[in-house]
Amino acid sequence: MARPREFDETAVLDAATECFWRHGYDATSMRDLIETTGLTSASLYNAFGDKRTLYRRVLDHYVDGSIAARIRRCRRLPPRAAIAAFFDEILGRSLADPAHKGCLLVNAATDVLAEDDELRAALAEVLRRIETFFLDSVRAGQADGTISRAQPADTIARHLLGVLMGVRVLARARPERRLLEDVVAVALAALAPSPQSSSAA
Repeated sequence: MARPREFDETAVLDAATECFWRHGYDATSMRDLIETTGLTSASLYNAFGDKRTLYRRVLDHYVDGSIAARIRRCRRLPPRAAIAAFFDEILGRSLADPAHKGCLLVNAATDVLAEDDELRAALAEVLRRIETFFLDSVRAGQADGTISRAQPADTIARHLLGVLMGVRVLARARPERRLLEDVVAVALAALAPSPQSSSAA
């Protein structure tokens, strides 16, 4: 019979996430992870495998606890409000990040994708999940008249995804409230239906 683990897996993944987030994949050593998590080398390898395998677990942990949770919260709101709330949370996280770590997902996309096809595919799937959230919200908003029909829903969803990625990158180099809020404000303003279409609806 396998012995039960004598550590909190979630706490270990939280610690490993913070380590990778602060230093990046390449600059993080197994020694760093051992010191950060408080596990022995044997326990870390037995539970999570090598550094690359642990990194993949960390990304899944981050997506489940951050991105997926945000999407679930925002889906409960009316369509246009859902998109605004999503970006409001992003702005809050970006501006409340004194270390300017940015988004772990975006960091991964620029850190290790060049040499890892499997990881690239996994990250692409997460981006598609975010795009699908935007697409569903836009379609619902266009159907109820709260979002402009001037552009196809899929075009708007892709634009919103691009704005999201841009904000997260900008927040690392220029974490200025006015700058980030202005970028988001223009994107959200473009969602508004014209007065003519609103009255017609």
